[in-house]
Amino acid sequence: MSVTRVLVANRGEIAVRVIRACQSLGIETVVAVSDADRESMAAKMANRAVCIGPPRSADSYLKVENVLAAAQGTGCDALHPGYGFLSERASLAQACVDNNITFVGPSANNITMMGDKLEARKVARSAGVPLVPGSDHARNPQEAALLAKDIGYPLLLKASAGGGGRGIKLVWNESEIEDSFRTAAAEARSAFGNDTLYMERYVGNARHIEVQILGDQHGNVIHLGERDCSLQRRHQKIVEEAPAYAVPAEVRGQICEAAATLARSIGYQSAGTIEFIYDNDTCAYYFLEMNTRIQVEHPVTEMITGVDLVAQQLRIARGEPLPYKQSDITFTGHAIECRITAESPQHGFRPCPGLIENWQGPTGPGIRLDTHCYSGYFVPPYYDSLLAKLIVHGANRVESADATNRALENFHVQGIDTLIPFLKVVIADADYRAGKVNTQWLEKKLEAYSATITG
Repeated sequence: MSVTRVLVANRGEIAVRVIRACQSLGIETVVAVSDADRESMAAKMANRAVCIGPPRSADSYLKVENVLAAAQGTGCDALHPGYGFLSERASLAQACVDNNITFVGPSANNITMMGDKLEARKVARSAGVPLVPGSDHARNPQEAALLAKDIGYPLLLKASAGGGGRGIKLVWNESEIEDSFRTAAAEARSAFGNDTLYMERYVGNARHIEVQILGDQHGNVIHLGERDCSLQRRHQKIVEEAPAYAVPAEVRGQICEAAATLARSIGYQSAGTIEFIYDNDTCAYYFLEMNTRIQVEHPVTEMITGVDLVAQQLRIARGEPLPYKQSDITFTGHAIECRITAESPQHGFRPCPGLIENWQGPTGPGIRLDTHCYSGYFVPPYYDSLLAKLIVHGANRVESADATNRALENFHVQGIDTLIPFLKVVIADADYRAGKVNTQWLEKKLEAYSATITG
């Protein structure tokens, strides 16, 4: 397949990341921008920028017809969706196929299959991948209450079309089931246009482990190891690491093989991530979901494997076989990624758009900074608050954490509040350094952290 000019249908740091991968392969780029992003770093870097609508995402980045018209109007033979926005919208992948544009990602069928959490559970079950005990469908509060008696409390109500932590409610006992069901269904309907819910037993002392997958058009599928993404606030990841720590090597191997088996069972093509819940108490692991796109945290895998995942996406899209066998993938050292967002942790994590008066990122051996920001950049109020990803590689986890602390100390942003002060406290925490964390750990630390930062 021809991939000579790519429309980058995204913004921010991932648009910059995709443009750089294209440049490394000698591929021309056109970046789709809203009115608010005409002067963005991505717009300055690409061969061309084309406006696809007003600042609001719903009027620009989320309009399939606008994105497709931009690709056609600029002679692009391929389209890369990045992450977020339309990256897991099967209608965009199919529209590309219908208009002879190569979609840099999996098939529309794979996106549809794995985007519906109920269908994804069926796929995992068929592939022999463990599932959290639960129900595949709860049609109303009364049915949910009956099913909950078999599942047991506490449990999670989850949106089948969910993502980003929306449409999830933790239910501790039967008295909460009706209100929680109605709230979760309403949230799912508003966010995804689909209020179908299912239920899972709640694993309290859990870690969030995910596996990076690559599959080509020739039936080859490999994994590139696992990441730990347990440090979350409101189901949103803040710090990610590779490899996963405090998980027995044998279990990590089983999780990675299970992920590869699942991806192979659906003929998956492109980069993808299969997510699991890991029970700290029992060492059991359960399939959670699959993300059929590049992940925000993909750089930590790149740092320990030396594999450029975005470049591999582009090569796969043009029909090239994977240049690696599973045995070729080796892992070196440890990498930590911190998400730097425009938020004020000392004021309830409120968003902080505005003018960046001074931007000085850290540099040095083992430090990588993926960003679209610079001194004088105005952070618009319309989009996700991610400003940068600080990725630090070390010989081991202790060395990586020490280096991350130093890098955060040397990261200076003036004009807006950022998450940097909060991240300094997190990385220095004794429990974090000892690996004694789970998916609830960060939430429990927030009040003390905010007081420390304010003081």
